Amino acid sequence: MTHTTHAVRGGLLAALALLTVGASAPARTTAAQSDWLYVSLTRGDARSFDTSGALLLCDPPHGHGRAAQACVELRETGGDITRIPHKNAVCTQIYAPVRATAVGRWNGRPVTFEQTFANGCVMTARTGAVFALSG
Repeated sequence: MTHTTHAVRGGLLAALALLTVGASAPARTTAAQSDWLYVSLTRGDARSFDTSGALLLCDPPHGHGRAAQACVELRETGGDITRIPHKNAVCTQIYAPVRATAVGRWNGRPVTFEQTFANGCVMTARTGAVFALSG
């Protein structure tokens, strides 16, 4: 499986999740209802297929283990993951790359984010709870 095939599969899963959520939820008109991100993590190098993802919804918060905290952090930054305050953390110098990606909508605006971090500890220190797919 190529990287392109893997990316297409992830995009299709996100679209399917959105269609499922949209079909099962009653119509709502508030901006908060439209706030969602499909977040995913790929562990390993560029050829890795160790990817997991979740649809983070914030009204009410659900989608992964720390959805409530992730939604608070995103609300405080207007949905801009790069503006989440960095936390002081003592992380090992072990290189175990983690690519974090997010696509979605926040306050009616498209959100895209992709960054590779040296390891999971560094990622969490920079992105808070947004990519905490498990509790």
